[in-house]
Amino acid sequence: MDFIIFIVSMVALIYGADLVVVQSEKIALHYKISSYVIGASLVAVGTSLPEMAASISASTKGDGDIAVANVIGSGIFNISLILGLVFLLAKGLKPKRDIFAQDGAWSIFPIMFFILMSLDGSLSRIDGILLLLLMAGYLIALRSQKQDKKEENEPKKAKFNWYKSTFFLLLGFFILVIGANFAIDSAVNIATSLGVSKWAIGFFLVGFGTSLPELIVSLRAALKKNIDLAIGNVIGSNVANFSIVLGSAALVHPINVNLRADYFDISACVVATIMLVFICANKLYNKSAGVALLIILALAIQNGFA
Repeated sequence: MDFIIFIVSMVALIYGADLVVVQSEKIALHYKISSYVIGASLVAVGTSLPEMAASISASTKGDGDIAVANVIGSGIFNISLILGLVFLLAKGLKPKRDIFAQDGAWSIFPIMFFILMSLDGSLSRIDGILLLLLMAGYLIALRSQKQDKKEENEPKKAKFNWYKSTFFLLLGFFILVIGANFAIDSAVNIATSLGVSKWAIGFFLVGFGTSLPELIVSLRAALKKNIDLAIGNVIGSNVANFSIVLGSAALVHPINVNLRADYFDISACVVATIMLVFICANKLYNKSAGVALLIILALAIQNGFA
């Protein structure tokens, strides 16, 4: 029964996130925001809402392992699985934005901050506030950047109804909160019944499940040749995961972090992040890059089942 509840909860999380993402895009396009900024801000935050809801719910229940594993797992899945598939399936990918020059640092900052803050074995409420400020800094940086001239005419003003968008945004938030609560309860029950660690459940089941919105959005964008939105969604989602997701969870309840015990998964996330920076620096948006990223994912999964 717990497996069924977990699957239904994941579906609810994805559906709720989709409502939020679609309406966020409509609002952003109405105000003529560029594709990358849409992907890295509103869409990224929207697709990170499942992680946020799940991690906050886990934190309130004292399951800090699930909250951290969820973010680490989502970080690995976001980069290695999502961008790996994007580079494999899409052709002729040429971002209009110099992603390395403008966003390379933001790709690596969040996980480095997380590691430094976790050296004392926990994420305190003060750490949570600092992580939230990191997200604020990221959004300010995006806002202050000059829009690429090639992107200025991309967003088209769509038919917009403020009241309708607000209603569906609120509905999406409601579904996310309810779905997250059931997802965490069922995940913990599954872990207990199978004798599997809560870290493994958070990393694989919750981490992968809450990464599905990013996967859907990025693949859809890449197949439409909008690689800026696809990569912006992944980078922005990882910034959001390590800042507002962990920050909010730490504010609710301080989280214990064991860097030594989970060094392989955290290292895999760091390696995947460095690989993304390397790909953007050398503009290697091709199948070889996709294969390299998927290899990192395979190693992380193999270690999880070892």
